[in-house]
Amino acid sequence: MTGTLLSIGHGYSAQALADRLLPQGWHVIGTTRSAQKAAAMAARGIESLIWPGTPLPLARATHLLTSVAPRAGDPVLDEIGAELASATHLQWVGYLSTVGVYGDQRGGWVDEQTPPNARSERAVARVAAEEAWQDICDRAGIRLHIFRLAGIYGPGRGPFEKLRSGRAQRIIKPGQYFSRIHYDDIGRALELGITSKLGSCVFNLCDDHPAPPQDVLEHAAHLLGIDPPPETAFEDADLSPMARSFYKDSKRVRNDRIKRELGFELRHPDYKSGLAAILQAEA
Repeated sequence: MTGTLLSIGHGYSAQALADRLLPQGWHVIGTTRSAQKAAAMAARGIESLIWPGTPLPLARATHLLTSVAPRAGDPVLDEIGAELASATHLQWVGYLSTVGVYGDQRGGWVDEQTPPNARSERAVARVAAEEAWQDICDRAGIRLHIFRLAGIYGPGRGPFEKLRSGRAQRIIKPGQYFSRIHYDDIGRALELGITSKLGSCVFNLCDDHPAPPQDVLEHAAHLLGIDPPPETAFEDADLSPMARSFYKDSKRVRNDRIKRELGFELRHPDYKSGLAAILQAEA
């Protein structure tokens, strides 16, 4: 199976899918705001477009993936919502969302049946965007898979970079849990969505073992053979407003549906496996 993927807001997660599709003969059109990123995408075999600024070539696509975060609305739907509502040629739409829509669960478990508990402005906008994409794709009869991604890590992105640069903080907040997903598993899950016959659905995309952030940092330091940074209470941590906001939510995310309905098998079921794979790839 091959086709043309229009990847809007082509970034780290979308590249995980492109890495799998390009060798199979797919044509990938990716958008970015940056001319420098566009050049890097082109070097990887992606037809790159600067957007906003260039019309989105929806008519050329057989499949669409959007990674664009909402603001006062969804920028993609603002531009091509009317066209999308009649885009019956599309075989699949993927929307990359976030487990942040579940809000704070005080360390409890959530699955796709858990009602969104969005409190922050960012999470509220994300819930509204999910609903808007569902509405348009339902009206057009297009398969829509919404992937709620946990914390993303992989080559070039994760605790190793922070430890090596000296920016890492071993932040302690009792009861804090984060779920994660490795770059390779993102690409594999998205490809499964495309190649499946499954109708519209919402999936959590995370590994099997949520963990406190300090545990991940300590293990990464161990793998590098260095001492972890000293413990820092959350209240005293030097964090940007965005980073601090993530600590307001503590939850553990289940991934049973994507395993059951897409037959997804994690290559990296926990952070220990994922971090070891990153170092192995570097070596």
